Amino acid sequence: MYSADRQSPRTARKRAAGALPCFVLLALLLASCRNDMEKVRLFDPQNLPQQSLDTIRAVRSLGGKKQMVLSAPRVVVYDKPERKTVYPDGIDMMIFDNAGAVAASIKAEYAHSLDEKKIVEARRNVVIIDFGSGDTSYLNSIVWNSAEHRIYSNDTVKSVNGKRITYGDGFESDDEFTAPRILHQRGTMTFEE
Repeated sequence: MYSADRQSPRTARKRAAGALPCFVLLALLLASCRNDMEKVRLFDPQNLPQQSLDTIRAVRSLGGKKQMVLSAPRVVVYDKPERKTVYPDGIDMMIFDNAGAVAASIKAEYAHSLDEKKIVEARRNVVIIDFGSGDTSYLNSIVWNSAEHRIYSNDTVKSVNGKRITYGDGFESDDEFTAPRILHQRGTMTFEE
């Protein structure tokens, strides 16, 4: 017979086997709870977005006439360190002329707006369609300065109109697309089918 303070070898093995999963779980929890202190120090709650919106459609008008319609799947608004609006999933913008007809469209995979400077910059696979001329231009980035009523880029441009392809090093237009032009044209090719 065993005393109360002494265990049989069989009982001791059962207790050890029951405690093993607890020790493994505790070891996994301790190993997974590590913070990179450099990342923790860089975290600044003031840099968090003030607002985050999904699926927006914004209309800009003046005197009852539509000037621009902007659609985006996601918008993030920041107040600090400077007021800016970020469109991380891209934009689709329609620009209207004085008569109310669509003058152009601009699409891009990413955009941001520096609100106080009144500048919108679109990047990555920017496509501009000029409905007046029928030109479709492809760029890496474009800037819209609404204070100056100017749209421009210093990137390489490829413009396609039917069977004609024009290459250049820059793009410029007023914000109503009445006089868009490719800067520093390097050549125009016409294809016959």
